[in-house]
Amino acid sequence: MKVGLDLIEIDRVEQTLDRYARFRERCFTAAERDYCESRPYPAQHYAARFAGKEAVGKALGFGVARAFAWKDVEIAGRPKPDVRLSGQVEQWARRVGAGSIDLSLTHSEAIAAAVCVVADVG
Repeated sequence: MKVGLDLIEIDRVEQTLDRYARFRERCFTAAERDYCESRPYPAQHYAARFAGKEAVGKALGFGVARAFAWKDVEIAGRPKPDVRLSGQVEQWARRVGAGSIDLSLTHSEAIAAAVCVVADVG
């Protein structure tokens, strides 16, 4: 079993959303963007999903940011998030023998956090 954890300041994500128009498209799938934009305070939900992607990458031992593979980890569903892998990250997960992926997201007024647990296959 492998574990990944990530925390991020929501205002940092909000500033990035305001400053860089392509941040949404570069880091989030269309379904993730639709969900986040449907919420009263989108930055909170973008931040939680961003932390989730980082936590998944850490648990898998794959540098999501380093490989610019943000959209290869899609976080869908609520209230319990489901993780869908594709591309480079999916290939990596197969290579390292990753089994099921469990993800938990949370946020306060200021911080978003994620914990990911990846089971070993076999």
